[in-house]
Amino acid sequence: QVRLVESGGGLVQPGGSLRLSCAASGSIFSIYTMGWYRQAPEKQRELVASITITRSTNYADSVKGRFTISRDNAKNTVYLQMNSLKPEDTAVYYCNAGGRSSGYPGGSWGQGTQVTVSS
Repeated sequence: QVRLVESGGGLVQPGGSLRLSCAASGSIFSIYTMGWYRQAPEKQRELVASITITRSTNYADSVKGRFTISRDNAKNTVYLQMNSLKPEDTAVYYCNAGGRSSGYPGGSWGQGTQVTVSS
């Protein structure tokens, strides 16, 4: 019912920056929380950052001070600004969305975008 499309991934050197975007369409009226998760090879998918419609945010300890999540409610789009990237940030990044009554993560997922941090 909610379609999420990510963009902005790519290859970057350690210390560099990338900005990810996620555009939502479909049954967007019920979206309360949007966020970013990531999954590295052979590792569990983990929360990176989330933001509510009121712009309350939550970050993984590993990205605090380096990543910033933001939201444009008019465009139904969430962004993830990633600075000071490290090799351990390499993963597929997935956009996620859920209603106010949903648990974390929400029930809608994007297809993912690859972020590779390497020299």
